[in-house]
Amino acid sequence: MNPTYEKLLSCYQSCRKRTNFQPKVALILGSGLGAFADEIQVEAIINYSEIDGFPQSTVEGHKGRFVFGYVGQVPVVIMQGRVHYYEGYSMTDVVLPARLMGMLGAEILFLTNAAGGINPAFQPGTLMLLRDQISSFVPSPLIGENLKELGARFPDMSEIYNKELRKIMVKVAEDLGIPVQEGVYIQFTGPAYESPAEVKMAGMLGADACGMSTACEAIAGNHMGMKICGISCITNMASGITGAPLSHAEVQETADRTAGQFKELVRASIEAFGAVRV
Repeated sequence: MNPTYEKLLSCYQSCRKRTNFQPKVALILGSGLGAFADEIQVEAIINYSEIDGFPQSTVEGHKGRFVFGYVGQVPVVIMQGRVHYYEGYSMTDVVLPARLMGMLGAEILFLTNAAGGINPAFQPGTLMLLRDQISSFVPSPLIGENLKELGARFPDMSEIYNKELRKIMVKVAEDLGIPVQEGVYIQFTGPAYESPAEVKMAGMLGADACGMSTACEAIAGNHMGMKICGISCITNMASGITGAPLSHAEVQETADRTAGQFKELVRASIEAFGAVRV
């Protein structure tokens, strides 16, 4: 058996020993959204440390656990603390949690993150619905022997972010009076912030925002047939856009300040997804 798939199966079996909960939506929480998982109707919690072979999140503020429960009437599994490539894990380990949530039954993968704004029309605090992505600067999670149990060797990526889900999210935002933008997200490896020249390059390539996660998870989820959607919270303008130096403290401060609207949009979108036939 492929060792990557064998490890995934081991994690799946470890989770199933602790809960039989069947989620429809898998939600990965980015910076500033961690508390969202504490505000749902919780049915079960599994710490990453309880899952055999599961990668551990080392980023400050990431709790490191799966929370199973309901957002309204919609069954969800929430990843409270993601794993990043810059932490030293292989890319297959980075996307293992997304694949695991799909194996547990999730049909929709909802990705969130804190991102640096490249589009000069954006400001810190802007919520950007992901329309497309650029993942050319990080290794593909599909490199190596194909996991045929999950998907095809050469999966189509012409619509990574599902149009139907994006339309629902736009309508939800309008109903809530929450302004949103749509744009293209580019993933870099991190952990250093991008240089002004790299940000300029990303803008020339068509990116509206940049970060250190998400695109690889979207590829892995799309490969195994999940419907993908995502929101970036623009927590700062990327290097060189304003001339100001960047810091994680600024990212966290903006994420915390916009968390209310962010969580409201995420909650209402998930409830609306409950009526979607995937």
